[in-house]
Amino acid sequence: MDSPRIHPWLRRVRDRIDREYREPLDVEALARAAHIPAGHLSRQFRTAYGMSPYAYLTARRIDRATLLLRGDLEVDAVRRAVGCATPGIFATRFAELVGLTPESFRGCAGNATGPAGGPRAAVTPAGVEDLPVCLAQRVARTVRNQEALAPHRPLP
Repeated sequence: MDSPRIHPWLRRVRDRIDREYREPLDVEALARAAHIPAGHLSRQFRTAYGMSPYAYLTARRIDRATLLLRGDLEVDAVRRAVGCATPGIFATRFAELVGLTPESFRGCAGNATGPAGGPRAAVTPAGVEDLPVCLAQRVARTVRNQEALAPHRPLP
């Protein structure tokens, strides 16, 4: 199996997430709408797109938030506009994916004088500037503590 075939129902699930990211979506609801078990949806989505449906939803929300933070909306208004339930979750996920807090990002966006000096340039690792966002996220995503490789310890 060289590359996974992306089934039409997977594209429909991804398109629904893209359209309805402001709504409270969960994997169970997405699976019910696609008439498949939630575990199967999660496995197939991760195989096809490199991240779980929830991670894709979160990335979509944060991507939209970065655009809104460049405007004149307050951070809390942006959080509500993209569908994040609590300020803590929004700030944590934003910092994980962008590398700055929403407030810091908004400050950078307010001080930027053009595309070269914008906040995306400040937080985008070198070498991924010309990649599409979906690929740049895969290449440059941060490694969470649970995903970091454990040090090799010999068995007793």
